[in-house]
Amino acid sequence: MTTARFDETIHPSTRLAIVSLLAASDWIEFGFIRDELQMSDSALSKQLGTLEEAGYLALERVTHQRRRRVRARLTRDGRAAFDGHVAALREMLDLAPAPAPTTRR
Repeated sequence: MTTARFDETIHPSTRLAIVSLLAASDWIEFGFIRDELQMSDSALSKQLGTLEEAGYLALERVTHQRRRRVRARLTRDGRAAFDGHVAALREMLDLAPAPAPTTRR
């Protein structure tokens, strides 16, 4: 069972979007993440670096036919942190009161 734990590293919207993409796949190419999230190369590189430094993702750099490619995947720690963060968000949502019914005029 996943332990709910809010994660400050994952929580910023850009990093949460990156980790969400990675959670749905094994390896994802840098260009796909960039295009999917509509980010600049430099902004994405900075966010990936932060997640890599935290131990949440692994980056692989390969050169193929003189072209450098970078791809990323979640580590076990990254998957556990993501699952825990999602569980914490769900707990928060479960505690939120239901919206009051609106009346029509």
